[in-house]
Amino acid sequence: MSEQLRPAPRLAIVVPCYNEEEVFPYCLLELKKLLGGMVEDGLIRPDSFLLFVNDGSRDTTWEQITEAVLGNTCVQGLKLSRNEGHQSALIAGLTAVDGSVEAVVSIDADLQDDINAVRHMVEAYRAGYDVVYGVRENRQTDTWFKRTSAEWFYRVMTSMGIRQVSNHADFRLLSRRALDALLRYSESNAYIRGLVPMVGFASTEVRYARAVRLAGESKYPLRKMVALAMDGITSMTIVPLRLIAAMGFCICVLALIIAFYVVVMKLTGNAVLGWPSIVLSIFFMGGVQMLSLGIIGEYIGKIYLETKKRPRFHVESLIQNDMSEK
Repeated sequence: MSEQLRPAPRLAIVVPCYNEEEVFPYCLLELKKLLGGMVEDGLIRPDSFLLFVNDGSRDTTWEQITEAVLGNTCVQGLKLSRNEGHQSALIAGLTAVDGSVEAVVSIDADLQDDINAVRHMVEAYRAGYDVVYGVRENRQTDTWFKRTSAEWFYRVMTSMGIRQVSNHADFRLLSRRALDALLRYSESNAYIRGLVPMVGFASTEVRYARAVRLAGESKYPLRKMVALAMDGITSMTIVPLRLIAAMGFCICVLALIIAFYVVVMKLTGNAVLGWPSIVLSIFFMGGVQMLSLGIIGEYIGKIYLETKKRPRFHVESLIQNDMSEK
């Protein structure tokens, strides 16, 4: 990118956590080793740190985070007052990173994303890139259904004009100016994967192989994946509304053609009396209307939530490595 390398940054690794008591010890150990190794190699500054965000966990996750902070100078903990969801927890962590941090990496606590890719991300940052996406090489660790649904999801999003990186979730590096630009997007229904490409700045990709989850359960079951997809579509594009208008126009044209056909059949004496066609048309139009109202209602609901301008999260406490609590 640039001929002259940027200096080693102060790096923050933000890790949203929700009921991760089983995997947290492994996560802490591996990320500490990663951080220490990069400090030794001169890739990052010695005051770089890990920030674990507790998203209203119901298990012992916060207690383990607290112990980790008290026992390690490179660990910080942020506790939200209630469960707000992965995207809000991630934004809370990014917001809590202070201005002295020059680069921030976000990664999930299950460490299915290859932490060794963080080294390459930092190298790309030092080469001049402001956004570095972690992109999966393949989805072999996923089920057939998840692979297929993910592929169709990215195709649908692309067809609607939404810019996002295929096979990229929330494993990425942002420079300070890219982070500041991202946080200026203040909508309640934030779809971070779609917002980051809108930030602009020089970007690149780091490819990696995704591992299987070592412990605990996935925090993105089918219900949450569908909800995330709906949030992504309705918060990033109005194409569905335009499709409704186009569908209504096509139905009107079809109705005129059928009406003309019925008149011709009546005049020629070939009209066939019966209720199946009537019932079918009623059910068809009823289904179209309900679907259209549902899509429009989803957008109205988003407008309703945005106009309230409610805070996306509330921070209960922030524990830093100087053993002070805010």
